[in-house]
Amino acid sequence: MSKQTYNRRIVTLGALSALGVTAACGNGVGGRGSAMIDARVDATLAEMYRSYPNTRQLAEKANGMLVMPLVTEAGLGFGGAYGRGALRVNNVTVDYYSVTKASGGLQIGAQQYAHVLFFMTEPALRDFRTSPGWAAGAGLEYVISDKGDSVSADTTTVMAPVLAAVFGRAGLRIGATLEGTKYTRIIP
Repeated sequence: MSKQTYNRRIVTLGALSALGVTAACGNGVGGRGSAMIDARVDATLAEMYRSYPNTRQLAEKANGMLVMPLVTEAGLGFGGAYGRGALRVNNVTVDYYSVTKASGGLQIGAQQYAHVLFFMTEPALRDFRTSPGWAAGAGLEYVISDKGDSVSADTTTVMAPVLAAVFGRAGLRIGATLEGTKYTRIIP
């Protein structure tokens, strides 16, 4: 084999290796990230509507919904959570978001759950979309309780700018709140 042929093979193998490393990093080039998130969002909404029918009326009244199909939360002293989802306006995905949460204190265990934020007012949706990183606060109203029971939407609840539904829990960790949870726009 000539030296020129050998060098060409080395360069080709190097280029193919670099391409493989780039693809493995999940940078979205040629990826199916958004299609996968949308499929999970569709399945999560179908499950929520089936398990908690009163959420369908909330969805119809909402200006937008942030759907996080799978959030994984774990803690041993210090804890954290992560997930990815989509913001839907008029049943169309307009943006993708990640969710992160850090916590400290007496805690042990892990759990997974889904959650949906219902933006009931246009200003609440606008504030969420224009924020570089929106954090859920203590004033968030829950339409599905910590035990997974469906809570009726009374006048006070419907007047809240943002409502939350946390459901589909699996794991061994007590409680799931969205307080201190940060949402950031991503490109999947």
